[in-house]
Amino acid sequence: MFVVFLKSIIIFVVVFFVIRLMGKRQIGEMQPFELVITLIIAEVGCIPMNDPYIPLYYGIVPIVTLGMLHIVLSFVSRKSVRVRKMLSGNSIIVINPDGIVYDALCKMNMNIDDLREAIRTAGYVDFTEIAYAIFETNGKLCVVEKQTSPQSESSGESKPLLPIELVVDGKIKEDNLLLSGTDRADIEKVLRDKKLKLKDLLYADIRQDGNAFFAPKYDKAFCTKLAISGGGNW
Repeated sequence: MFVVFLKSIIIFVVVFFVIRLMGKRQIGEMQPFELVITLIIAEVGCIPMNDPYIPLYYGIVPIVTLGMLHIVLSFVSRKSVRVRKMLSGNSIIVINPDGIVYDALCKMNMNIDDLREAIRTAGYVDFTEIAYAIFETNGKLCVVEKQTSPQSESSGESKPLLPIELVVDGKIKEDNLLLSGTDRADIEKVLRDKKLKLKDLLYADIRQDGNAFFAPKYDKAFCTKLAISGGGNW
């Protein structure tokens, strides 16, 4: 029992100093290679702690090796742009002034619901408020908002409006269509006017004032006005 106790303290001290050498980053701020190294260190550190018959160096040597590997990779990535891109990747723009970048979502293996959750977490509920949304290499979302939103320009209202989804990945959300009082035929007419089919539409929503946002997969996003019934009570 005393051996396990002593080995646990030693492993803790070694891991502590190795993590300190790796830098003061939270898990959410780590680059992919840093996260992988951290997870492996946590795993190999448990091996000699759990079994008193496993020599202590079975844990210390891999931990120190991984710590040194992190220092080397961090140094090389600072000196070489090519290595930095290979290890950390590039920031990806998922929303630009033309709308939602569908190819970027596919590249990141994300769907529209993932994107909506990310922008809500960033403090936004409306795509029309956003000029640019960029996923950084550490997974964080950076949002640059527009100076004015289309609904504030057209209606002069300053109160916040909550968009409700009408179309996601080419499929109409019937419950929300009924809740918003929007006519399916109006959506289809807008698509026909833009020479689009429903399957070409990545996302569409509507606000309480009738202003709707359409984001095609491979074309520019646009805003239009749709008739709603029920006074926009959602």
